[in-house]
Amino acid sequence: MPNEKFNFKSKTMNVPIISVNDFSLNYGQERRLHNINFDVIGHQVVALIGPTGSGKSSLLRSICRMNDIHYDAKITSGTIYYKNQDIYKKEFNPLELRRNVGFVFQKNNPFPKNVYENVAYGPSLKKSHTTEELDEIVKESLNAVDLWEELKDSLNLSAYQLTKNQQKRLCIARAIALKPEVLLLDEPCATMDTINTGKIEELINQLKKNYTIIIATHNMQQAARISDQAGYLNEGRLIEFNRTDALFMNPVNPETEAYISGRLG
Repeated sequence: MPNEKFNFKSKTMNVPIISVNDFSLNYGQERRLHNINFDVIGHQVVALIGPTGSGKSSLLRSICRMNDIHYDAKITSGTIYYKNQDIYKKEFNPLELRRNVGFVFQKNNPFPKNVYENVAYGPSLKKSHTTEELDEIVKESLNAVDLWEELKDSLNLSAYQLTKNQQKRLCIARAIALKPEVLLLDEPCATMDTINTGKIEELINQLKKNYTIIIATHNMQQAARISDQAGYLNEGRLIEFNRTDALFMNPVNPETEAYISGRLG
């Protein structure tokens, strides 16, 4: 059943870092998400799959409250917890949430600044950082996405002069610079060729040692390769959520099986 609560706490005994509970979202009069329920355990990769318009991006945006800037977005039921804290409580600070739950957009959106300034921008808002500390944050963040060796002598280069693959990694480094616990990646390999897709997938596998990662992707092969758990969404409903191997090899819901087999687009 789509409204079932999907979690594996009884098996893993781990407390979820993200917990989505009966969550429904409207854009104006249009229902975008219907009673979504699932838990995410730390240091795993979770893939949200489904056709275009299924609600994957809306769900990612809800987890870090990016939908707050959507003027007609309205939570109609349920809530989302980050480390047992209700992120939609009035007193919860969304800016603090976004420091801990980083969001990387589908379309590369580097700032109109150089490489160094892109990564240092967020941390520099904390006036307590010295220049030396910012230098170290930039180096660590670029190292984490395998960009330091490529760009250490080009930190003054405009981010717009980087390749698409480098821009994607720079945007991830910019999120990492704030030292989040969770990374949300919306279609991280959209428009990339096979070689660059492989590089980003390899990067995601490296990053999960230090971060919990949730990706939205329409690429089922990618989800099968890199995720630990996967959820299939359609028309704003979470049809099934399970270990990735179980969801792809032995789906419980016939609708999931139809989508994975290509009979439902």
